[in-house]
Amino acid sequence: MQFDWFQAILIILSSAGAAVLALVFSARLADPRTGRKGGEAVPGPEPAVFLFQGKRLLDTTGPGRSLLETATMAGDDWSRLLSFVGPRFPEFEGAVPTLSDRRDPLVLTAAAEGRRHPVQLRAEDVNGAIRITILDPEAEGHGRAVDALSFLAMEDELELMRRTLDCLPALVWREAEDGEVIWANRAYLARCDADDVAGEDTFTWPLPRLFPPTRDGDAPHRARITRAGVQQPDHWFERHCFPLAQGRLQFAFAADATVKAEQSLHGFVQTLSKTFADLPIGLGVFDRQRKLQLFNPALIELTQLHAEFLIGRPSLHSFLDRLREARMVPEPKDYRSWRLQMTELEKAAAAGFHSETWNLPGGQTYRVTGRPHPDGAVAFLFEDITTEMTLTRRFRAEMALGQDALDQMQEAVAVFRASGDLAFSNRRYDDLWGVEPATSLSRITLRDSVRLWEEGCGPSPIWEALNAASPAGARGTLRLPDGRLLECHARPIGAGALLVGFQPVAAPAVLEEAGGTDLLHRA
Repeated sequence: MQFDWFQAILIILSSAGAAVLALVFSARLADPRTGRKGGEAVPGPEPAVFLFQGKRLLDTTGPGRSLLETATMAGDDWSRLLSFVGPRFPEFEGAVPTLSDRRDPLVLTAAAEGRRHPVQLRAEDVNGAIRITILDPEAEGHGRAVDALSFLAMEDELELMRRTLDCLPALVWREAEDGEVIWANRAYLARCDADDVAGEDTFTWPLPRLFPPTRDGDAPHRARITRAGVQQPDHWFERHCFPLAQGRLQFAFAADATVKAEQSLHGFVQTLSKTFADLPIGLGVFDRQRKLQLFNPALIELTQLHAEFLIGRPSLHSFLDRLREARMVPEPKDYRSWRLQMTELEKAAAAGFHSETWNLPGGQTYRVTGRPHPDGAVAFLFEDITTEMTLTRRFRAEMALGQDALDQMQEAVAVFRASGDLAFSNRRYDDLWGVEPATSLSRITLRDSVRLWEEGCGPSPIWEALNAASPAGARGTLRLPDGRLLECHARPIGAGALLVGFQPVAAPAVLEEAGGTDLLHRA
C-alpha cells in the first residue's frame, strides 16, 4: 500500500510539472516580439512563429503557415523558410549553430529596400529547439491584415518580376483590343527612345507603337523597325503574340544577327552557284533518298544528258541507267554485273572518299569521284581526264623507250639525282652488281652504292672521291674478284644529277702501261 501511494504521488507531480511547462511554452510562443518570460499580452497582429527541431518543423502559427505556403522554393519547411529569410537576413543561416551558446536572443532587422519599413527576425534556443519569430514591427496601424508577412512576400515577388522584365533584353509589351500599347518593359521604351518614335523626350499615354497590330491567331513571324528619313539600317525582330482575356501579350527578340547570317548564307550560295557554273568538272549532289538536288552545266556537257531530265530530279539509279544508254559508262559484260558495280560505287561514296577511272567506249577517260555530304547525301564529280591520261601514257612510253635504250648500252650505268638517290639504272648495271632497283621498296643512295662497290672491288681512292661533296669527274680502275678490270667514271648531267658508269677494260696491258692497278684522276 505504501508503494502504491508513492507511485500515485509521482504521477500527480509529473502531471503538474508537465502542465507548468506547457503554460510556460505557450506563454513564450504567444510573446515573440519582446522575449518576456511571463505571459504579458502584446497588442498588434499575430506574428509568424516557427519552432524547429533541427530542420524539422514542430509547430507554427497561422501566419507562419501562410508564409511557408507562399514560398516559391520546393523542398522541406526549413528550405522554404530560408527562401524568404535568406535574401533579407543573409547572416541568419550562419548564426543558427551559435544560438545555444547565446544568452540573449538573436535579433536581426532586414533592410528597408523597396518597402516603407523593415522586417524583424528574432531567433532563440528553447530546450534544444529553435524558435524563429518574423514580424513587421510597424504593421499595427497601417491597415494590414494579420497575415502581413505573406503580403510582404507577395510584394517582394512582384517587385522581382518587375525587375526581371525590366532587365529582359527582349521587347515585351501588352496591347488592348484596339491595338493600343497599354504596358511595356524598359527595353521596349528604350527602343522607342532610340528610334525617336514619340518625337519627344517623354512618352504620353497611350505608349508609342513600334510594330503594327496583329491578330490573335498570328504565328511567330519576323518584323522590322524602319526609321523614315534616316539613313540607318533596319532592325529585325522575331515577334511572338499570345492572346489574353483582354488584349494581347507580345514579345520581340532581336534578330539582326540571324538576318545578317541568312543574307551572308544567301550570298555565299549564289557565289557557289556561279562558281559551280564555271567549273569544267561535272557536279551532281544526291540527297538521302538518292534524288538529284543540285547539278551544274558541266554535268550536262560531260554526260550528254538532257537538262529536262536532270531538272526532274531523277534517282541515282535512273541517272546511271541513262548514262549506260548514252554509252557514258564503262562497257559492262552484262547488266547484272554493271548494276552490282554501280551499287558498290554508291556505297563506297557514301562511306567516304572514293574515286574510279572510267574508260568509255568512245575513247574518253573520266575520273568519277564520290564524296559523302551531311545528312546522308552524296556528291559525284565527273572529270574528263582524257588529255591527262594521254600525256601520262605518252610519258610512260617515252620512259620505257629510254629504259630500253639504256639496256642496249655495253656500259653499266647508274644515274643519281641531286639529292643522292638512285633515279634509274640499266640492265648491265643490275647484273654487274646483283641489284634490282625497280622492285626494291627501300631508298638507294649514292653512299649505299659506293659501299656496295667497295665490298665487291676492295679499297680504292675513287671511293673517297665519290663520297666527296663534288664527285663529278672522279675516275679510276677497279678489279673484280674474278680478275676482270673495270673503268669507273662519274660525270654530271642535267638538273644536278650524276651519272656513274662502269666499262670493262679491253686488255691488262693498259693497266701495266698506266703503272698500277689503281688509278685516280680528278678533273
